Amino acid sequence: MTKTKRTFSAEDRMSILQEAERTGFMETCRKYNLSPNLLSRWKRKYLATGSTVSSKPGRKPLDPELVQLREENERLKRLVARQALELEVKTELLKKTPLPSQRRSS
Repeated sequence: MTKTKRTFSAEDRMSILQEAERTGFMETCRKYNLSPNLLSRWKRKYLATGSTVSSKPGRKPLDPELVQLREENERLKRLVARQALELEVKTELLKKTPLPSQRRSS
């Protein structure tokens, strides 16, 4: 009997790890005929480092802190843009509105 090497996609690995957390480590190893060492390695790789399933093969997974900083940066950019727009609108309204001293003389 020849051994064939099984390959699991990243999605498969994540689902197996999630199942192991729910049902138990050893039970999942028996169900999928996996070595406990292999399951531990997957756990370190995918859960401890914060790797995501959506990362493409051949690319380094993004650091979760970097992702969080990028999201915060985008949020702050939107906030500054909104404030700049409000300031511009207020400035335009002030230009169009006559001052109280100009109203009396007219």
